[in-house]
Amino acid sequence: EVQLVESGGGLVQAGGSLKLSCAASGFITGDYTIAWFRQAPGKEREGVSCISGEDGSTYYADAVKGRFTISRDNTKDTMYLQMNDLKPEDTGVYYCNTASTFLQRGWGQGTQVTVSS
Repeated sequence: EVQLVESGGGLVQAGGSLKLSCAASGFITGDYTIAWFRQAPGKEREGVSCISGEDGSTYYADAVKGRFTISRDNTKDTMYLQMNDLKPEDTGVYYCNTASTFLQRGWGQGTQVTVSS
């Protein structure tokens, strides 16, 4: 089955760091653009970062540029989001996805990130 499972969230103080993981199964992740999204309480889900399956180029939302780094390890079929200098406004449920996985399964459970001030 095509599946993406997020992990690595937790509770941290402002200025701290977390590294999220997105483990894939059922497909070769290196062939696809994969992305991180987040949803804060009471707000719409928003895109955070993505990395191209074609050439590894990356995109970051303005709010996280310079603080977050997206990467992938195709040998492990895992994508990562290194989050540094976390701020309270980064709080939310973080999800990973690809266009194809979204069409087949929608959204997964996500992983909760809570940043206290």
